[in-house]
Amino acid sequence: METPHHQVRATWTESTITVYQAYSPGIAEPALAAGRFVTPFRRERMTWIKPSFRWMMYRSGWATKPGQERVLAVELTRTGFEAALTRSCASSFDRARHPDRATWARALKASPVRYQWDPERSLQMQPLPFRSLQLGLSRDAVDQYVDEWIVGLHDVTGLAHQIHAHVSAGELETAQALLPPETPYPLPPDVAEAIDATV
Repeated sequence: METPHHQVRATWTESTITVYQAYSPGIAEPALAAGRFVTPFRRERMTWIKPSFRWMMYRSGWATKPGQERVLAVELTRTGFEAALTRSCASSFDRARHPDRATWARALKASPVRYQWDPERSLQMQPLPFRSLQLGLSRDAVDQYVDEWIVGLHDVTGLAHQIHAHVSAGELETAQALLPPETPYPLPPDVAEAIDATV
């Protein structure tokens, strides 16, 4: 079955969804110790979360890029995740969703959350013909993320390096088997509409 162009795929349970972020050890280690993001994590900056493990690997270079050496799996409530989606605005202008750029710019400025769809990546980091969601949180959405929505933080840097080693060795089946299982996330219709996603 063909994967829809805009579909949220993630590791999720009845009450939670897992997203990924990459940070320097200086930010990741205090967060892991506290079980939540603490100083020097900065709430004033937009923080991007990604449900796709492979897209996080693409963005962080398999946890090797400077400032992205530690990859965290962030488990958050589905209620919080969906609340963020309903308050989001597309990060780029889409004529199908806004009549003109000025209207979109006003919506973008007013929203504390922005979404974008980027090409999903293969294990070899090649773009695939369908998209993966990224969600940027700012202002009060960051406060809610840190203080209310996060259920747990887990370090998956070792897993990232292990999978990358198998990919580098051409052992793609072994690498594939180690990936966190990601299945279509059951978005409510109104939430799907808010981010131009396929239910």
